Amino acid sequence: MTTTTVPTAPDAPASGGRAARSGRTPGRARAWATRAPLMPALIFLIAVTQLPFVATLVISLFDWNQLSPRGRTFHGLGNYATVFTDPDLRDAVFTTILLTVAVVVASVVVGLLLALLLDRKFFGRGLVRTLLITPFLLVPVSAALLWKHVLYNPEYGLLNGAWSWIASLFGDHSAAQPDWISDMPLTAVEIALVWQWTPFMMLILLAGLQSRPAEAIEAARLDGAGPWQMFRFITLPHLRRYLELGILLGSINIVQNFDAVFTITAGGLGSANLPYTIYQTFYQAHEYGLASAEGVVVVIGTIIIATFALRVVSSLFTEEAGRA
Repeated sequence: MTTTTVPTAPDAPASGGRAARSGRTPGRARAWATRAPLMPALIFLIAVTQLPFVATLVISLFDWNQLSPRGRTFHGLGNYATVFTDPDLRDAVFTTILLTVAVVVASVVVGLLLALLLDRKFFGRGLVRTLLITPFLLVPVSAALLWKHVLYNPEYGLLNGAWSWIASLFGDHSAAQPDWISDMPLTAVEIALVWQWTPFMMLILLAGLQSRPAEAIEAARLDGAGPWQMFRFITLPHLRRYLELGILLGSINIVQNFDAVFTITAGGLGSANLPYTIYQTFYQAHEYGLASAEGVVVVIGTIIIATFALRVVSSLFTEEAGRA
């Protein structure tokens, strides 16, 4: 007569629990081993971005002028109330919006025209594309100095030289030399920024043009569609996401632009935008608390724009993945 031994019920869950725990531990170890090389970069990112922003938030809550450091007092949200009620700051906000809209719209339109040109095959297209990209590769301060001294200078600038030459063709040898920066300061800044940011828009839109479905274009040609109909009903709808991406990324950068305003006009004659106004408040008026509040407002506005930009980029990647 043989007897069989049956394991007791409590042993099974215990062994299963140990196996589950032993299975989870290597998985967690592998996960941490994968993340460990990224930790130094994460710590560095927090140290150089988040900690200064937290310090700026704290300073923005104080009435702090460097010229009287002992008079520093807690001011609460008073600096933010000044940001939204001060007429000079409202003018700076309006100038920033006007500058951003004008530069982004003009650079998108010109960039689209250049992208349509480069989408066609012609002799020397590679050289033309390289030359058109060059303005975007320049250091912003160098580009601003180029426009201020080489083009806008009223005595030896190329614009006034061309102006005099055209006037002499019509018999006017004593044409007045306009002072471009003094006569139209904000427009002078806008033209310089459009020249610099048009290649960026052109590259984005050119990538969109070269990703158009060839089948749809060929079908439209076979159906007798003209160039304008193909552009309106095929090209433009396809470029919608790329246009949104270019507009949002351009807006983020133009809102924060400081180099062109500082170099060309020094914020004079109504051309001071928010970044330059923050510079004046901090370095010239020595109002640390108010300047910090202005910076926080600009950062929050930029984050809002960047959020929309990231959504557009995500939708572009989703569409490309679905198409593949």
